[in-house]
Amino acid sequence: MATQTSPTTGQRYGVSRVCQIWALARSSFYAARQQKAAVAPPPPRQRPGPKPAITDEALLAAIHADLERSPWTGEGHRKVWARLRVIDTIRVSRKRILRLMRENTLLSPHRARTRTATPHDGHIITQAPNQMWATDATQIPTVRDGKVWLFGVIEHWNAGLLGWHVAKYGTRFEATQAVGMAVRQQFGHLGAGAARSLELRHDHGSNFMADHFHRQIKFWGITPSYAFVGEPQTNGVIERFFRTFKEQVVHGRIYQTIDDVRDAVRVFVDRYNAQWLIAKNDYRSPNDARTAWDQGAFRLAA
Repeated sequence: MATQTSPTTGQRYGVSRVCQIWALARSSFYAARQQKAAVAPPPPRQRPGPKPAITDEALLAAIHADLERSPWTGEGHRKVWARLRVIDTIRVSRKRILRLMRENTLLSPHRARTRTATPHDGHIITQAPNQMWATDATQIPTVRDGKVWLFGVIEHWNAGLLGWHVAKYGTRFEATQAVGMAVRQQFGHLGAGAARSLELRHDHGSNFMADHFHRQIKFWGITPSYAFVGEPQTNGVIERFFRTFKEQVVHGRIYQTIDDVRDAVRVFVDRYNAQWLIAKNDYRSPNDARTAWDQGAFRLAA
């Protein structure tokens, strides 16, 4: 008020006049002004400890670049963190990646599912390849051919897809085709006992419980391993693969014919085995994990 100009005289009111009108001592006015000037705004909160080698702004730009170059959709912060370490040699905390992606709405939307306790508390991940495989089937809608079936065979050790078959009907014969493809790929032939000592996890679907299917896998030396009824997590490796497959190449797309589905599966399987990062493989692809295993086996043999 003291600095305001009177519209009548054209002069400022001044501190003395204002204090006189308000019955306020001038010393109180000056004391309050000095106290206000002495209170400086608090400094911005700094991150405790040593400063990181890369700023949040630069790290966020690297995260955006990684998401742009990735051929996949819906990936979480763990895979971004792993690729930044391996490809860009940016070694930062995983929780820091999570914080930046959360603050900038870069995390994929998901729903937390509440699960009830189940009697299954075992392990389905093996310590070496070709000890346990899993097989299952899923359906994909098309415009002209209706729903078509995809059968898959997956390795429990590194979650690599070994065999697949797309067909119009999901019978026991089509189920056997996918297993035969996996046996030929891993063991080089389809003769008697080609996959001896191997276990094959599958559910209780009619195509997998048929006599023809069991006679054929027995001919190859494969022992069936049954998933628990009503507990798909006991066949979770192949179930997780189908979820990834549908998220990446089925949902949001319309396929005209079964041949379109077959072409999409062929491309996806090659890319999945070569590039999809999996936590249990130390964030390596199935092919990279198998290559590292083979190299280690060769060194031990030498």
